[in-house]
Amino acid sequence: MTTKKQLLDYAVDDAVDLYVLLKSADVRTAKNGKPYIAMVFEDRSGEISGKYWDASPSDIENFVAGQVVHLQGRREKYQTHPQIKIFHLQVAPAETGLTANDFIERAPMSREAMEDYINQTIFEIEQPTWQRLVRKLLTQYRDQFFTYPAAKSNHHAFQGGLAFHTISILKLAHHVVAQYPDLNSSLLYAGAILHDLGKTIELSGPKATTYTLAGNLVGHIVLLDGELVRACDPLKLDPQAEDVLLLRHMVLSHHGLLEYGSPVRPALREAEVLHQLDELDASIMMLDTVVDHTAPGEFSERVFALDGRRFYRPNQAPNQPKPES
Repeated sequence: MTTKKQLLDYAVDDAVDLYVLLKSADVRTAKNGKPYIAMVFEDRSGEISGKYWDASPSDIENFVAGQVVHLQGRREKYQTHPQIKIFHLQVAPAETGLTANDFIERAPMSREAMEDYINQTIFEIEQPTWQRLVRKLLTQYRDQFFTYPAAKSNHHAFQGGLAFHTISILKLAHHVVAQYPDLNSSLLYAGAILHDLGKTIELSGPKATTYTLAGNLVGHIVLLDGELVRACDPLKLDPQAEDVLLLRHMVLSHHGLLEYGSPVRPALREAEVLHQLDELDASIMMLDTVVDHTAPGEFSERVFALDGRRFYRPNQAPNQPKPES
């Protein structure tokens, strides 16, 4: 049985002909003054950008984010970045029966499995204030937490990516706590569960993900700190008490540097660990995405979020011993 090609299965110079999801469609103006649409196409293999030149008013009206489209073109490379040169684009006819859900990438864990893991970890948060706050906020944003992506692009940008990214960090955190038992495991686990929960307010959802107004103006870190403070009132907690401040600090410092969006830098051991684990998991996910679609013996496209570096994919498969001489 032949597996149908997906978006990222096409090599450079291959002719592309398939149905995809139009993840985003931003109208811009070219140097010649004519409008064009900067598009991002998506299926369950990943996403690739393309430009629809000389867009007419009807094109701008018809091609909007969230639609399934029939894409014909050619895969190219521009400054090491893959893109699709569009030859023909058409909104998918209704009779195809295709919907956005057929193309949205999903977390490699079921929602049930993710919920079980998170719920079990909550029981390991022994400090009562932190456990109550985690339960309160997770109950409030439960559906979004288990369905939203962790980002619009770059890492874990798929349905359920937010919960899956959180679980990846928690798994790493369990190993770190076993290696360094002096760490406050309750604080680390509580901070890990809450650190990106503000993305349920910052992002619009798993389909045609965009930033909300609050996401653009405030950002997920400060948004979640505000939610933490508000959650204290019905729980009869003082947001200025030390235990609450420790948890707030975990959230506020997890990006590590001021220029990366954290209002403060980590000033607790557990906050530094959370920042490092967050960076590690996000980086590995970005590398997996780009290297998996790079031919053995070749360098990948540049990864913007990793200082624009390119990464080499060895000819030898991972975890495969070298042949004996």
